[in-house]
Amino acid sequence: MAVELKVPAVGESITEVQIGQWLKGEGQAAEKDENLVEIETDKATVEISAPVSGTISKVLKRTGETAAVGEVIGYIEPSGNGSGAVAAKSELDAAAAAKSQAAQEIRTAKPKSETAAKSSEARKLTVPAPERPQAAPRPPVDAEHGLVVSREDRRPISRPREVEKPRSSPAIAPVARGVRQEEVVPMSPIRRRIAERLVEAQHQAALLTTFNEIDMSAVIALRNEHKQVFFDRYGVKLGFMSFFVKAAVDALKLVPQVNAEVRGHDIVYHNYFDIGIAVGGGKGLVVPVLRDADRMSFAEIELAIADLAHRARENSLQLEELQGGTFTISNGGVYGSMLSTPIVNPPQSGILGLHVVQDRPVAREGQVVIRPMMYVALTYDHRIVDGQGAVTFLKRVKDVIEEPMRMLVEI
Repeated sequence: MAVELKVPAVGESITEVQIGQWLKGEGQAAEKDENLVEIETDKATVEISAPVSGTISKVLKRTGETAAVGEVIGYIEPSGNGSGAVAAKSELDAAAAAKSQAAQEIRTAKPKSETAAKSSEARKLTVPAPERPQAAPRPPVDAEHGLVVSREDRRPISRPREVEKPRSSPAIAPVARGVRQEEVVPMSPIRRRIAERLVEAQHQAALLTTFNEIDMSAVIALRNEHKQVFFDRYGVKLGFMSFFVKAAVDALKLVPQVNAEVRGHDIVYHNYFDIGIAVGGGKGLVVPVLRDADRMSFAEIELAIADLAHRARENSLQLEELQGGTFTISNGGVYGSMLSTPIVNPPQSGILGLHVVQDRPVAREGQVVIRPMMYVALTYDHRIVDGQGAVTFLKRVKDVIEEPMRMLVEI
């Protein structure tokens, strides 16, 4: 008896999923616990595995279709219960389809003799050449003045200039263009959720962005000095993100409104620091969260970010890793972005945007010098964060990054 393949529960608030790629098709065998199909939610991609060893006997929901939690999307026939018959039926169906296709080609093909006869008749047709019009007699010319004399009143009129005939140019062949097509692809649940939340942020929050620039010389020098020892001890590179996570936590303690949220008519201040790190995943932008980032060391932050980014690309993040968060950091610099205005992740009230580091001329002690500079942006919800608080926050991030020792001595 065939075993049902049902959509499992994938989250408290998730009632519907989208069918992703079927890893096994009808008539194909699968071992127990082998992945059969991917299902996509607005948070992550989940795989359904085979409950028993057998053969996929029926697929009810195709890729791109939606299904409710608990709905049957296919059947698997356990081994020894007709799986061979299913495979044989699939082979027969394929053979019948090939035979039907061959018959259709025979019916639509034209005999070569008929085509050749029509071509021969076409060559026999001739088109008579058009008669050439006789040239009109030219009027007499006054030899003394070089003027054409009218036959009627002999009044002088100007001789028309002979216009040079244009040289014949080779015909320009039309530019060959490929077939212009459009492909309609349904939005994935993750992409739909991203769109909904971004529009929600624009409609419900009073967003404003403030900017500053940071001299990255001190951080770069610190990294270059300790990067090899850091890698040898922890097995991960010392990157910029750990510095900015530490700097953001420091600034959030100074300006707690940026770490708060609007809840109805109340302001909720968080006494913990769960920092979301925006990363590009296989299905789109996701924001896994570093819980209690204020208690994490540089190495713990770098290891956690590397792990989350890897699993985001593999679509293997867990739902709980994407939920919550009190503040977000987005690094568009990894893609070459020079300046941007990031959008907050509701219900959060702030997001820090990082950008590419570029050598630029700056003034230092009355001299123009070249320094590695980065533009940073803070987008904030003006309903609870005033301009002064936003500027103070971003200025604190700048001060801490330009003098990393401040994080150690807490000044």
